Amino acid sequence: MKQLGRVLLAIGIGLACVVMEPSQLAVWGQTNNSQTQQAQKLLELAIEQANKGQPQKAIATLEQALLLAQQQKDRKLEAVILAWIGFNYRNIGQPKLALDYYNQSLPITKEVGDRTGEASTLSNIGLVYANIGQPKLALDYYNQSLLIRKQVGDRAGEAKTLNNIGTVYADIGQPKLALDYYNQSLPIRKEVGDRAGEAKTLNNIGFVYADIGEPNKALDYFNQSLPITKEVGDRASEATTLSNIGTVYADIGQPNKALDYHNQSLPITKEVGDRAGEATTLNNIGFVYTNIGQPKLALDYYNQSLLITKEVGDRAGEATTLNNIGFVYAYIEQPKLALDYYNQSLLIRKQVGDRAGEATTLNNIGTIYAYIEQPKLALDYYNQSLLIRKQVGDRAGEATTLNNIGFVYADIGKPDKAVEHFKQSLTRILEIRANITKDERIKFLQLQQDTRNALINILIKLHQNKDAYEWANFVTTVDLVDYTRLIDAKVKDPASQKAINEWNQLNQQLQLLRQNLQQQFSEPLSGQMRELEAQVFKKSEEISQRFPEVAEIFETTPTDISRLQANIPTGTTLIHPVVLTDTKNAPNTIALFVLTKNSLTVKQVSVPKQFYKLVKQTYEQLTNRLKYEYLDNLESLYNLLIAPVESEIQATKPQQLGFIASGALRYIPFDTLYDSKNNQFLLEKYPVSYLTRLSTRSFQSPKTNPSPAQKRVLAFGNPSPNGLLALTNAEIEVKKIADTLPGSKFFTGDKATLDSFKILAPQFPLLHLATHGCFQRGGCLKLKLEENVLVFADEKLKIADAARLGLENVDLITLSACQTALQTDNSGEPIIDDNEASITGLAYLFERAGAKAVIGNLWSIDDKATRDIMVEFYQNLNQGKSKTQALREAKLTQIQRHPFFWSSFVLIGDPN
Repeated sequence: MKQLGRVLLAIGIGLACVVMEPSQLAVWGQTNNSQTQQAQKLLELAIEQANKGQPQKAIATLEQALLLAQQQKDRKLEAVILAWIGFNYRNIGQPKLALDYYNQSLPITKEVGDRTGEASTLSNIGLVYANIGQPKLALDYYNQSLLIRKQVGDRAGEAKTLNNIGTVYADIGQPKLALDYYNQSLPIRKEVGDRAGEAKTLNNIGFVYADIGEPNKALDYFNQSLPITKEVGDRASEATTLSNIGTVYADIGQPNKALDYHNQSLPITKEVGDRAGEATTLNNIGFVYTNIGQPKLALDYYNQSLLITKEVGDRAGEATTLNNIGFVYAYIEQPKLALDYYNQSLLIRKQVGDRAGEATTLNNIGTIYAYIEQPKLALDYYNQSLLIRKQVGDRAGEATTLNNIGFVYADIGKPDKAVEHFKQSLTRILEIRANITKDERIKFLQLQQDTRNALINILIKLHQNKDAYEWANFVTTVDLVDYTRLIDAKVKDPASQKAINEWNQLNQQLQLLRQNLQQQFSEPLSGQMRELEAQVFKKSEEISQRFPEVAEIFETTPTDISRLQANIPTGTTLIHPVVLTDTKNAPNTIALFVLTKNSLTVKQVSVPKQFYKLVKQTYEQLTNRLKYEYLDNLESLYNLLIAPVESEIQATKPQQLGFIASGALRYIPFDTLYDSKNNQFLLEKYPVSYLTRLSTRSFQSPKTNPSPAQKRVLAFGNPSPNGLLALTNAEIEVKKIADTLPGSKFFTGDKATLDSFKILAPQFPLLHLATHGCFQRGGCLKLKLEENVLVFADEKLKIADAARLGLENVDLITLSACQTALQTDNSGEPIIDDNEASITGLAYLFERAGAKAVIGNLWSIDDKATRDIMVEFYQNLNQGKSKTQALREAKLTQIQRHPFFWSSFVLIGDPN
């Protein structure tokens, strides 16, 4: 059975950012006027109706009250009623009418000198503009409101407006600014005792952390918000927060917990009469059941949601749920029903002007026609979708649809057209990765892998091996660049950092414009987007030309392989295995690229479907000194990764092998691969080193005999001699190393400070850090360390700041006690494109900082074993051996032991 193309599942609002500010409450003095009293009572009734989720009834009641207030010429009461009418029109999705009533209320509040009411109405106008995708206008009105609230000393109102400004920044993808405003709002809400508001802002902070892919922090804030909502009896916010917690658990692959929280939220939405919230929660429950492969239950919940969206007149929500039902029918291979629901969704999306949603559903219809082997219709719908996505600036959607078009052309025997579209798709993905959140990144890595695999497969079949390798190497490079962006790595040169910051600002403006277009399309806005795209591209070209050292950040097309091969030293053979699994309508293979200065060959080898389980199991065996059944798996990996190209390797007569690994393969030391015919580890056959990727800077050191001055080492060891972080043998290690190489210096204990390292590091060619470091996602709990830090006596070094250390003259930096770990998903499967915690990502960061090579360890080992290997390594260096030879010979002294003790250390970078 053919696989479906990439279907975009549109879900209801999973996370709710609580921003609602009710219009100003009715505040007036005592009156004996019966008509005024009647108007006041009607207003109170309308507020009650609004709170029960009966906005239409509330509007009718308010119109009666408004007539009475106008007859009595009670301008203050009139302003309040007008604002409440606006509030209810906003709630039923009629922003134009809402603005009309708010704008009638606003001048009256000014006329009667009601500064508090004026601020409230300004804030409500801002909220409408925020809801219709006009964040600039929203911020303008919010800031006017904020100024008044500060002037009149309305601290509670100030906190509300700060909260709402934070929400605008959250919506336009500026999480740092969002958190800044939320964190200004939160202490004020605590100060004034606004517990309900405090809960809302805590919820919103959680929302931001969920959005930027920090689920643990998100859950922490949601769980702070939840008991407060219960304490103050704010049932609506309680339901929102419960649903938010459920959505986070769904995102991190804990569906049972997700369902538990959504099912707690659902009865509360019913209890408070929040029909729209009920529909959203039902939709989200359906989404969880879809993801865990329970289509019948998914359909049950989606259909309940659909009834409510129709009942409350939520046409956009109705279209979303119809689309989701279509997806389920596609999943259970009922294409006719899928088409029926997709076409219903499409009609509504056209009617309500939801251009972005229309493009999504057109794409989904295309996938069905591709599935039932009607390629002409598939291409017709895909191309309709593609046109809209270009118009609305949906680059992510463009990438998906281009990918789907590529697969259709591959299926109908037009490989050249397939290659063209796969390349366009991959280019779009690489262009937008600079703007995606960690949460979105998982989805994008999957799409990138699908497209890369399909492209490389076809290029190899077309015997375009150089082109295939250019793209394989390029995607590897972009993964590493992406890692530096995710940790916000700095560059040394202030001028280039300033230029990058300017580009980032332009790019953020472009993303904001694209978001606005997707929410509300217009031709003038589309033209503005194209102009800004040209500016962003021009700026990136200028930066790349001015500052070549940061050009990789902006590259969206591969470098000519001939340029890169020219840098490979004679006698060095590179092997780059590229795993091509789970590709639509293609067998699972590994492409083994073998490169020298003058040659490039590739061989595709079939791999078992459970290849990554083999990798994970091997990693577990290597990292457990008590497991001795490792040889079978190491032999299996040798037969997959080395044996098929052994004749090609031998033909190059290599003096050393270099490997470029990606994904989970980064955690397997290739020198442990076992040749059972000769009873040898690969290390016994060749010196082995690694590269982060192939670039013009991969090999910078000439093969020369270094002078004594070039062999001086600056060594730091055991900066925290007490407690969890103590490394007793590290002190002996650094003393022996410093004694081995004349002119060296070492620091231990409280003298091993970061300040000392910063001052001295630029003066030494060799740096050795026998200190703890943590480079695994989520931190190192046993060591109580956050991720991406190195420990010194006085403080921790964030590796994002590595470029500012002045390492341009450093030949090698050794990290002998750092902790990394193979990352797995919630089912225990390795994360196949995990760069965030890999030693390769760390090495790339130090390369960017100027260091020519890095020695790191793939797992933590006994510090005595570390000491023995490291001392031997530096003794070998002192004898004039290259880095790769010195490390190989140090490891060979331990070869009779379990690989746990010797294979963890890897040399990444220039091996000379």
